[in-house]
Amino acid sequence: MEKLSVIIPCYNVGKFLREGLNSVMKQTYKNLEIICLNDCSTDKTYDKLLALSQKYSRIKLFKNEFNVGVIGT
Repeated sequence: MEKLSVIIPCYNVGKFLREGLNSVMKQTYKNLEIICLNDCSTDKTYDKLLALSQKYSRIKLFKNEFNVGVIGT
C-alpha cells in the first residue's frame, strides 16, 4: 500500500485546527501521513500542532523560520 501524504499549511488557525485535523484523521486510508507546516503563526497554532504531533504519529510537524506567506503570489 502506497503512502498518501496530506500537506496542510497552517497560519493562525488555532481555533479551527482540531476540527480540520480530525476530518483528515477520520479518513479510512490506513497508510496516511499528515504534514503540517506552520508559517510562523502568532496565535497558539504551533503549540497545538506540537501537542497533536506528539500524540499522533501520523502527524509530522514542520515550522518555517520566517513567514513566507502564500508562495507564488
